[in-house]
Amino acid sequence: MSARTRHKSKKMSDQSPDPAQLSCPVPDENRDSVQMAHGGGGRMMKSLIEDLFLPEFNANSSNSAPPHDSAIISTDAIPAGAGRLAFTTDTFVVSPLTFPGGDIGSLAVYGTVNDLAMAGAKPLALSAAFVLEEGLSMDTLRRVVASMRRAAEEVGVSIVTGDTKVVDRGKGDGIFINTAGVGLVPPGVAISPARVEPGDAVIVSGDLGRHGITIMSVREGLGFESDLRSDCGSLVGLVSALLEADHDVHCLRDLTRGGLASALCEIAMDAKVGIRLRETSIPVSAPVASACELLGLDPLYVANEGRLVAFVPAQAAEQTLKTFHDYFSAFGPSDSRPAIIGTVVDEHPGTVELRNALGGGRIVDLLSGEQMPRIC
Repeated sequence: MSARTRHKSKKMSDQSPDPAQLSCPVPDENRDSVQMAHGGGGRMMKSLIEDLFLPEFNANSSNSAPPHDSAIISTDAIPAGAGRLAFTTDTFVVSPLTFPGGDIGSLAVYGTVNDLAMAGAKPLALSAAFVLEEGLSMDTLRRVVASMRRAAEEVGVSIVTGDTKVVDRGKGDGIFINTAGVGLVPPGVAISPARVEPGDAVIVSGDLGRHGITIMSVREGLGFESDLRSDCGSLVGLVSALLEADHDVHCLRDLTRGGLASALCEIAMDAKVGIRLRETSIPVSAPVASACELLGLDPLYVANEGRLVAFVPAQAAEQTLKTFHDYFSAFGPSDSRPAIIGTVVDEHPGTVELRNALGGGRIVDLLSGEQMPRIC
C-alpha cells in the first residue's frame, strides 16, 4: 500500500461516525402524540393496539380470543339458506377531523354500514385500518376511536379486525381510516339499479346538503349564523323498516360525494332509464339553500352522509313515504323532510331532467370536476 493510500484510508477512518450515532433514538413512550414507532410493529405498536383499540372495539364484540392475523366470524347465527353475503369497503378522509354532528370515526362506521344497507344487508362485522400522521394528538385519536365504538354499538355491529400504519409528519392529514364491512342480505331481497323501471317513484329520505355545507363552513371559517349540523348517521334502521313494510323496494343509494345529482345520473345510466325530477319537491333546508346561493353551489351536488334515495313502484310511493315519516317520528331526526321528488320514465334513457315550477327544465349531469373543496 502506498503512503498516499495509507493516508487516505486513515483520513476516511478518522471521519467515520460513531456507531452509536447511527442507531435509532429510543422513542419516548410517555409522549402524548403519535410517533413513528406506533406503526413499527414493536412494543409501542403493541401497546397502542392493546391499550386503545382493543378495549374500545372489543366492548361490543363477542370475540374473546387473543388477537390474530385474521378474525374468525362464527357462522352459527347464519342458518343455511338464510341469505347472501354483502361486502363493501371505503376510505375516509375529512378535514376537520371533528365537525358539528360527527367526526371521522363515526363517519367511517356509518358510511360503511350505509353502503351495506343499500343492498338490503344487515351489517355483521367491520374492519378498521388507520393511517396515522406522526405528531397526531393521542387525545384526538382516543376521541375518534371512542366515537367509532359508539357508532358501532348504535348500529349493532362489531369491529373485529384492523391495521395501523404511521406516516411521517407532514405526509398525512391527521388520520385516514379504511373500513370494510360484511353483511347478510335476507332471502327474497333484490335491491339493485337493474330493477329500476319506468313508472317507479323517486323518494329522498330527507333534506339535502347538510354534510357538505357543514364541513365547508367549519373548514373555511364562513361563520354562518344558523346552527348547521351534518346529517352523518346510520341508515340501517330506516332500510330495515322499509324491508319489513314490504314495499318492494327496487333500488336504494346513499347520497354521499356528488350528492343526489351524481347518484341519480349513475342509476339512470346503469338502468338505461330516464329520471324526471320536480325541483319544487326536493327538500333543502333554508340555511343550506342560503349558503349554496351565497357560494354559488347547487345543493343537488352537495354531499350528504345520512340520506338515501329510494326507487319503488308508483303504487307503493305514498306508503313508502309514510314509512319514512313513521320511522323518523319514532327514532328521529324528526326534521328530515322525506319527499317524493320525481319519477322514472322511458324517455331520454341515461338522462336526469329537472323540471321547475314554470314547466321549464334542464339536464342534470355528472360533474366533470370538483364543485367545491374536498369534503372527504
